[in-house]
Amino acid sequence: MYIERHDRVRAQIHFNICKETGVQLDKKLWYERIPKLVETGQGGNVTILWNQQVQTDRTIPNYKTDIIIRDNEKIMCMLIDVAISGDRNVIKKEAEKIEIQRMWNVKTKVIPVIIGATGTISKSFRKYVSNIPGNHEVKELQKTAILGTGHILRKVLT
Repeated sequence: MYIERHDRVRAQIHFNICKETGVQLDKKLWYERIPKLVETGQGGNVTILWNQQVQTDRTIPNYKTDIIIRDNEKIMCMLIDVAISGDRNVIKKEAEKIEIQRMWNVKTKVIPVIIGATGTISKSFRKYVSNIPGNHEVKELQKTAILGTGHILRKVLT
C-alpha cells in the first residue's frame, strides 16, 4: 500500500519528465501509463531510468534511485529521490551522488521530492521541483500523496 502511494507520485513526475524531453508517450494521462525502465528523449541525448539500481565500485545500502535523468549533451545527471513520509534521511543519497559523479564522470545533482502523508511540503520543495524537467504542479503531487494516504486508511480501517 505504501509503495503504491510512492509509485504514483513518482509515475506522475516521470510522465512530466518524459513529456518535456520528447519521449514518445503511448497514453495521454500519467495515471494510465506504466513507466518503462529505460526511456530516451531528445534524439537519444537524454536517458531516463525508472527505479534502477546504479552500479558503483563501493557497496552503498539502499541506493535504488527512483528516477535518474542522464543528459549526454549537457554531461550531467539528475537523481530524483521521491519520499512520502514524515522524515527522510538524505545522507545516504549524498554518498550515492559522489560515487556516481566519480564513476560516470558527469556533474550530478540529487533532487529530493519529499511530501508528507497529509500533503505537507518543506519551504524548499518548490525550488527542488523546479529543477526537474517538465511542468510539475505542486498541488497535483500533494493531491496524489493525500489520495494514496486515504486509500491506505480505508484499507486499514475496514
